[in-house]
Amino acid sequence: MRLLFLLLLAANLGFFAWTRFLAPPDPAVDRQPLGHQLDPHKLRIVTERELAQAPGPRPAPAPTQPKPAAPPPEPVVIACLEWGSFSPADATRAAQRLEPLALGARLAQYRGEETANWWVHMPPQGSRGAALRKAAELRKLGVDDYFIMQDPGPLRWSLSLGVFSTEEAARAHLQTLRANGVRSAIIDRRETRVPKVWFQARGVDAPLQERLKDIARDFDGATLHDCAPPR
Repeated sequence: MRLLFLLLLAANLGFFAWTRFLAPPDPAVDRQPLGHQLDPHKLRIVTERELAQAPGPRPAPAPTQPKPAAPPPEPVVIACLEWGSFSPADATRAAQRLEPLALGARLAQYRGEETANWWVHMPPQGSRGAALRKAAELRKLGVDDYFIMQDPGPLRWSLSLGVFSTEEAARAHLQTLRANGVRSAIIDRRETRVPKVWFQARGVDAPLQERLKDIARDFDGATLHDCAPPR
């Protein structure tokens, strides 16, 4: 056994001497790895505590997402607008002004009566011929909405130029007549029931409402407002 041990020891020593000093170098093995490093003298062992305190790489900032575009505002729709009231003659003229809007089934017309307390008129002219001459003068001035009173009484042969529910509306109409050259028209209180016409437009948006306002400015005594309850 001793001899076997010595033989194994000699073999190991011979193999070590061969690989360490006599065997040709292996090109795949770098025997001087530190010689190829950059600044090898700066290498040192880092403790676990230092490793935990070392700042890690900062996370890349998340890409900024563009803000979604705000949806366009929806047009404001007004359920219904009412325009009135009109005398039958003025209602015909108002309907002509509404025709270019092509409202179709959205436009309705209602007829009824109103109590009028304020009357714009021209005093009695004395005879039928004088009343007709005055009517011709009115037509030359562009006034077509008038009525010659022919019933017997103190107002016979006077010319009615409009009846109104408020004094303010009557005075506004009188100012329009005077601007057109009518000088002898006056205002009196007179309670009477007169036929009137109203228009209602449904599904009105903001642009259409502005167009209706422009048209309404040309008609004294008629107002544009939210629809009244059904008649």
